[in-house]
Amino acid sequence: MLDGPLQRRRLLETAGLGALAAMFDARRSDAAEWSAGEKANVKAVTDFCGAWASRDLARVLPFLSDDCVYRMTETAPPANGHAGVTEKLKPAVDNASRVEFKILETFAAGPIVINHRIDTFESTRPLTWEGVGVFFVKDGKIKEWSDYTIRMSR
Repeated sequence: MLDGPLQRRRLLETAGLGALAAMFDARRSDAAEWSAGEKANVKAVTDFCGAWASRDLARVLPFLSDDCVYRMTETAPPANGHAGVTEKLKPAVDNASRVEFKILETFAAGPIVINHRIDTFESTRPLTWEGVGVFFVKDGKIKEWSDYTIRMSR
């Protein structure tokens, strides 16, 4: 029995992710080449993930649209715009001696790019996060970015 809107939301999110995974798994089995637009979107997301190694948000933020929306986890409230992303992620970046977003697998369908990654923030309180990032790319910029946790360790 689902008690309350949060449990119903989690059920819907899980079902939605399952449907996305099934769609991309089916596409992989008879995968057509990515279109030029999909290749450009994947490059934007891959370059964005690579920019985190600089530990410089001034190099990361240009990949995001000015009015971007970021959800750190499936249950987190959205952060809006560059200021919201900076507020959420600057403390972790500033405290890290090394940041790496290691992409394990990437899928693309039109403006949507999904990657399976392991993010590492080395610091006095190291963090390793494994999850799936879902990106909506518009006009070459990431307009929406949501991360879904598979596992996390400190």
